[in-house]
Amino acid sequence: MATSRVLLALVLAGGAGSAMAHGGHAGGHFAAGLAHPFGGVDHLLAMLAVGVYATRQSGRARWGLPLGFLVAMLCGAGLAALGVALPAVEGGIGVSVLVMGLLIALAVKLPASVALPLVGVFALFHGYAHVAEMGGASLLSYVVGFVVATAVLHGAGYALGGWMPASRVAMAVKRVLGGVMAGVGLVLLGT
Repeated sequence: MATSRVLLALVLAGGAGSAMAHGGHAGGHFAAGLAHPFGGVDHLLAMLAVGVYATRQSGRARWGLPLGFLVAMLCGAGLAALGVALPAVEGGIGVSVLVMGLLIALAVKLPASVALPLVGVFALFHGYAHVAEMGGASLLSYVVGFVVATAVLHGAGYALGGWMPASRVAMAVKRVLGGVMAGVGLVLLGT
């Protein structure tokens, strides 16, 4: 009973935060870029999810997914900086939280040839949103800030996913975590 209340509270909190997730950021400096991924539950959960999901990969793909996300995110940021329109950015971000949550909740291990492009598409939306809502000047320092923050969140997700030993309890915790992420993704898509 208590667990279901906590999960419900997390899903509802995720939906409430989405309204404020991408407000204008004062100035375009490093601190604003660093704060952006932490300021919205959508970016926060998607980036943690990439780290958690990367622990399910083998070999180079364990680092390839987070690194691929960073590279594709920079491409999305470049599109926004150039003024190129990217449709359905907020929807793409919501879908990223939903799908990454489902992959974790259902313990789906996609081959790297599928997982990397999928994560890359999601990253385009996140990078685009970061720069589109940047405000102010100093694109370079702002971008460095959100790249650092994203790497930290990927690392935290990776640590979280790798910290849990291979046991039934750990797998259940990961599945619940993924379910909460997917629930938040649904809420984001509904707002």
